[in-house]
Amino acid sequence: MSTRDGEVDSLLTPAEVAALFRVDPKTVTRWAKAGKISSIRTLGGHRRFRREEIMTLLREHSGD
Repeated sequence: MSTRDGEVDSLLTPAEVAALFRVDPKTVTRWAKAGKISSIRTLGGHRRFRREEIMTLLREHSGD
């Protein structure tokens, strides 16, 4: 995947996102299914999450 600048988007696995939020990876999958966070599907059907979006959500979450 490329951005407008030609840089490759940094993608995270559900396990990596779960570690950042300190939740179970299945919780991250439920969030994606519920539309709380957006995900990308690989050709193999695995979910991946954009690092920039996750880091923004993490900053918002830690601000509570």
